[in-house]
Amino acid sequence: MTIAILGAGVMGSTLVSALLRAGRDPADIVVSDKVTARTEQVAAQHGVRGLSAAEAIDGADIVVLAVKPQDMAALLEDFGGLVGRDALVLSIAAGISTDFLERRLGDGVSVVRAMPNTAALVDQAMSALARGRHCTDEHLREAERLLGAVGAVITLDEQHMDAVTAISGSGPAYIFFVVEAMIEAGVLLGLPRATASELTVQTLYGAATMMRETGQHPTVLREQVSSPGGTSVAALRKLEDHKVRAAFLTAMEAAARRSAELSASD
Repeated sequence: MTIAILGAGVMGSTLVSALLRAGRDPADIVVSDKVTARTEQVAAQHGVRGLSAAEAIDGADIVVLAVKPQDMAALLEDFGGLVGRDALVLSIAAGISTDFLERRLGDGVSVVRAMPNTAALVDQAMSALARGRHCTDEHLREAERLLGAVGAVITLDEQHMDAVTAISGSGPAYIFFVVEAMIEAGVLLGLPRATASELTVQTLYGAATMMRETGQHPTVLREQVSSPGGTSVAALRKLEDHKVRAAFLTAMEAAARRSAELSASD
């Protein structure tokens, strides 16, 4: 099964690497980027084939669209007609709807829209899939297997993809933002930066692991840490005073709204 990955940026090259770690044959993976030097760099780095977009699409069983949203229309206008009738088209571009893709690929082409996140770099991505009108069950399963190489996968209705983008798609940025703040606080309190970083990252990892392994609601876990009159309660009071919870809600609403605007630009 030949997989053509169009777009050799962060997500495209990450997917190439993950597929190889999952046991895919390098000979079955083709990469292409509008910047020829980038195509050659990623192909040489991973030992896969680097071709032009037209050559990559020709005969591909799966075509992964990993280009920037603003480049999608031009790519499909130039090369969309080359996609085989029996091929699966998997898009990981934010805000690009299955309808947008189907209108440019022709009737009957199986399309799946996906929203992974950058944790794919360490095989811990959260990816959500939405199937197009013509997507077969087998193609959907193939998309699930492909993105399963980089982490967890769920399938849902496309109407929820803007929310997915706001929560898990952009989510790593929020976490990194919070981690930055915690590290800076450690430095402010007199800790060496390396020590503050180690304390923060391990605390984040441990808290996430607790939630996953215990299955308990985060409110329950938070209350277990928050002794009456203690340090955690004092800190949480300040976060509430500064409306941090409301700020997160507002930020995610803004992300979802921007995702919807990108879709509306069809």
